[in-house]
Amino acid sequence: MELRVARERDVTSEQNGPGASSPLSPRFSSAFSWPDDALLWPFATTRMAINTYFWWMGRDPPAQRDASHLPWTTPNRVALELPTFSLRDFSSKPGGPPALICAPYALHRALIADFATNHSIVEALQRDGVDRLFLTDWRSASSDMRYLAIDNYLADLNVAIDEIGPPLDLIGLCQGGWMSLLYAARFPEKVRRLVLVGAPVDVSVESELSQMVANATTGAFEGLVTSGGGLARGADLIGLWREKEDMETVMQRSLPLEDADARGLRERFVRWHAETLDLPGVFYLEVVEKIFRENQLAKGTFVALGRELQPSKLNIPVFLMAGSDDEIVPPGQAMATARLLGTSPASIAREIAPCTHLGLFIGRTTLAFAWRRIAEWLSRDEPARIATRAASA
Repeated sequence: MELRVARERDVTSEQNGPGASSPLSPRFSSAFSWPDDALLWPFATTRMAINTYFWWMGRDPPAQRDASHLPWTTPNRVALELPTFSLRDFSSKPGGPPALICAPYALHRALIADFATNHSIVEALQRDGVDRLFLTDWRSASSDMRYLAIDNYLADLNVAIDEIGPPLDLIGLCQGGWMSLLYAARFPEKVRRLVLVGAPVDVSVESELSQMVANATTGAFEGLVTSGGGLARGADLIGLWREKEDMETVMQRSLPLEDADARGLRERFVRWHAETLDLPGVFYLEVVEKIFRENQLAKGTFVALGRELQPSKLNIPVFLMAGSDDEIVPPGQAMATARLLGTSPASIAREIAPCTHLGLFIGRTTLAFAWRRIAEWLSRDEPARIATRAASA
């Protein structure tokens, strides 16, 4: 993959003439050169983020993409605009420790964390005392973002966390979970507590998602990127998945067709499901190879921002939550993360909620009870000393 990307850059350079750069300079790609001296890595990280910021500010203004998108449920403001995401501030009060929800960056918008009244993680956490709350609202990749890599996303996440003020509580949802764990392992002093919900980390524990990746060839994934003009198009990716889940099961409530509110929720879900995100090709192929095919994060061989990350050296309090009927990240896979960490067993809380994968994020009962437990855990002086619970009917 790296040779293919490098060759494409060389061709672009030849076409544009000596000294010309591609739409996205290689300095923002996975080929970023890190200094040998470990003491210089923090400065390199900052330089990478600043360079990316100036590139993004210098490009053509994006279209007003939010005009046709579904509105947010909870009042918020954009606290910071970064090349890869907008940092949304949902804070209801100025005091208290901050928490950042790292939304999934895989297929759908971050609205999954604030879907609708009584179906919102943001609402549930605020109701139970998390007053300073932020969210990563990921951008759909444009063609000039096609060379962005995982390092670019981690660098922007680091800028946002510095803006909020570390240490903070990091809440990773699904694909945002492995990204949150990467960040916490890279900058452990900036993360107070870590919550991973339906997060695939150790894919040696099989799941529908890991099996799908294992059964496909590398060429199949590269073909998706090639046909997408250097991007993994959300419209193509969604075709790889099963039909939409039953909305009543996901939302954990009856949705009679004759009820106006229920019809509104159904329509909102259909629209949200259709609003897919495009991913940078380099980022997408890195996720496929490093996270799902080579299992580098679980093995402690993943290199992020110039450093090999070993979860066994991470010892902050962690809360793991899974859905008992999660078809994408089953409980065995979600809970396997515990054995990879250096965190004391007494500082690891677990919850298996009776729901599907999407039910973890928008299920009314799960939000009312399981997420309340997460909020309580975040607010306690000794947050992890809560007995493990399993799913109950």
